[in-house]
Amino acid sequence: MFARHSLFTTMILLSSLLGSAWGQSAKPMTLTDLAKYTGSDRGRLLYDGAKKEGKFLWYTSLIANKEIVKIFESKYPGITVETYRASGTQLATRVLAEAQSKRYLGDVIETSPPGLMVLRDSQLLLPYTSPYLAEYPEAAQQKATGDLVYWTTDRESYIGVGYNKKVLPTADVPKNFDDLLKPALKGKMAISNDDVAARFVGTMIKSKGEGFIKKLKDQDVTVHGVNGPGFNELIVSGEVPISFTAIHSNIGHAADKGAPVAWVPMDLVGAISGSVAVFSHAQHPYGALLLVDFLLSPEGQKMLIETFKHGSPLKDYGFKRWYPEEGLTTSQYDQVMARWQKQVSEFARK
Repeated sequence: MFARHSLFTTMILLSSLLGSAWGQSAKPMTLTDLAKYTGSDRGRLLYDGAKKEGKFLWYTSLIANKEIVKIFESKYPGITVETYRASGTQLATRVLAEAQSKRYLGDVIETSPPGLMVLRDSQLLLPYTSPYLAEYPEAAQQKATGDLVYWTTDRESYIGVGYNKKVLPTADVPKNFDDLLKPALKGKMAISNDDVAARFVGTMIKSKGEGFIKKLKDQDVTVHGVNGPGFNELIVSGEVPISFTAIHSNIGHAADKGAPVAWVPMDLVGAISGSVAVFSHAQHPYGALLLVDFLLSPEGQKMLIETFKHGSPLKDYGFKRWYPEEGLTTSQYDQVMARWQKQVSEFARK
């Protein structure tokens, strides 16, 4: 009798324990397990693990990386974030060199997809998930196997027309690609000689065809060697009255400081996206994944949009956006970029 009662009690206890275990996600035991962990305690798990790690290294192309780190460290006391900033190409080159020498220094990276494509092809990125992925459109996710991704777009910049309101008459401001051919704009437009210009040329070709580029070259467009914030300053000063390779966030920052500048989208807007990924040999994976979740979270998106003037793949801005690298292999993207860059160079051969 006692034996039967004891066996019955043991079976009830075992059933209870198994039921409890089945109702939870198994605790991650490996780096791969951690990257795909979806338990309700994911946030706490990552934070506790990151505090034990103490610090992690973030490779990024974000100009405001130091300010973002301060916000992140304030939210997660006990974690130190070290950063290394460079362009996407430079970061990819650095990571490949580190991998070749088996010195895996970086943990997480946020940069443009072309650089990430190279790292993905070299099997240096770790497929991961995040509780916020369901909110992001398919175009903003680089899919891996299952429900995992290699990277997710956390911020966007948009290429369009930026102009100086004191120099360019309101009536001459273009509202679409065709307006760029207005006689009043001949000799007034300038572009940067960089990837931004090449991507915009690709956007124009996709929307209007190769023939439109030939017509635009007759507008005596000036090509400047300076790019990024430096080129933006030429628009702010009025030296460049109008450019169709202006970045909306650069113009937005200048306008907030009182500069007489404005930005308008064209028929199709080329997007420069920044995406976040985790290295497959991350030495501090808890901190890396915690940063991923932070950047993709509503709080992180609000920070990137309101504080740092970036665009978000989660928002509808009233214009059609396009990712020039979408659907392309690394080799295909390199080929089209070389073709678009050649078109940019030809603007200077008038």
